[in-house]
Amino acid sequence: MEALSTSPVSTALSRIADVAGEFGVPGVGLFAKALRSGQTPVEKVVEQLEDGAYAEIARIWKHLEGRDAEFEEFNARLQSREAQSVYFSAALHGLRTSDPNKHLRLGALTINSVYVNDLKPESLDDMMRAAVELKGEDILVLSKICLDQEQIMKRFGGVNGPEWGKAVDESWRQAVARSRSQPTSERKLHNLDWKSSLSRLAALGFLISVPTESKADDPHMPYGLLLQGFKFIQRLKEIG
Repeated sequence: MEALSTSPVSTALSRIADVAGEFGVPGVGLFAKALRSGQTPVEKVVEQLEDGAYAEIARIWKHLEGRDAEFEEFNARLQSREAQSVYFSAALHGLRTSDPNKHLRLGALTINSVYVNDLKPESLDDMMRAAVELKGEDILVLSKICLDQEQIMKRFGGVNGPEWGKAVDESWRQAVARSRSQPTSERKLHNLDWKSSLSRLAALGFLISVPTESKADDPHMPYGLLLQGFKFIQRLKEIG
């Protein structure tokens, strides 16, 4: 299997300099200069994005061994005009953080989205925002809620009337009870800053607060898992 001859992320990111040149002061290149002198130099951001991207490409290539038609289809999709637009968007999102782990995550998630052909701008923007904005603690919280509410998601397919709300409320109460029954030393999830994580996850459209008449003594309202949140965790599992 031959490596791609031209880095898709590098090709897309080179357009940033063109845009910067158009709007910068002639002979000075203010935008290009800002990109080069940011907290993390743009070249380093690209390098980290590509590390994540090519790790995912290698994983997918291995997965497609012996499936020549699908292999060729994936490689063609990687080079498509639609994919180039996606790489450009990912590069811009990557400039919003200096965290190399988030760059790796973003690069891998971008390629995974190309692989599954989930390239709708709204869906991708949410996924990319999450890749660079969410902290490790936020992902732990979302993963726990996905584990608790996976069957509810499969049954209802997301927000779906009062029965869905009751199922979420009951799942939430049971999860709180299980957490509080653990020894203090094992309450890693219980001791996280759930309020902040829930707010960030809800802002991304991954969770939604569920009004309830329950008198449970948990300090937080129950939150229901939304399809985008479920998809995000599934993608993270796929890319490892």
